[in-house]
Formats: sequence, C-alpha cells, structure tokens
Amino acid sequence: MTNKLRILHVDDEPDILKVVKTILDKEGYDVVSAESGKDALKEIVKNHFSLILLDVMMPDMSGWDLFTRIADIKKGYKVIFLTVLEASTKKIKEMKKSGIKDYITKPFDRADLVARVKKAIAS
Repeated sequence: MTNKLRILHVDDEPDILKVVKTILDKEGYDVVSAESGKDALKEIVKNHFSLILLDVMMPDMSGWDLFTRIADIKKGYKVIFLTVLEASTKKIKEMKKSGIKDYITKPFDRADLVARVKKAIAS
C-alpha cells in the first residue's frame, strides 16, 4: 500500500510505542513514534499525520501542553489521548469540546484501540 495513512504516536514508554506500532502497522497504517513532546513537534513540522496518539504524562511536556502546541502549529489535527490516567466522563466531554477525538486508557484492548483509531480517522 503506497498511500498508507500516517499516525504519530507520542509516549515516553518504549514498550508502549512498540506495541502500538506493531498493532497499527498490521492494520496498514504508517506509524511514526516519538518519545517526547519535543520530538513530536519536530515530526509535526516536517510531516502530515492523519491522527496523533498522545500520552498525557511525559517528562518534557504533558500531552495536554503538546496538544495545545500542535493546535498552534496546524489546526485540525485529530488527536486521541492514550494514557494510564483515568478521567471522569465530564472531563472527557470537556476535552472533546476542545478538539480531542477520543480518550483511551491503558491497558487497552487491541480490537478496541483499532476500532477507535479507525473511527477517529474517519470522522
């Protein structure tokens, strides 16, 4: 497939990056991994992504801070938070109002992750 949809996955845990990349590669996506917000910003400046998966808790900048920086660089990016942090239904609704497509907690179910990624990209 030459026109693979590209996904940026940002997480400071190499094992999570590897698992998500393996799952989504098998689904036909081109997954670019970044271990920090700084690395993610470099990727966003030079590439286009159909979707960005963001961890919330990272050492150099939080996923939320990165999300607001992304919005400043390029409007309209589709973003899903993929994190161990539980969030209330109210908080998730607030995030969706601000542009977050979905909120997935770790550990995640493989089929659920794939379905939610496909839904976010299609929306």
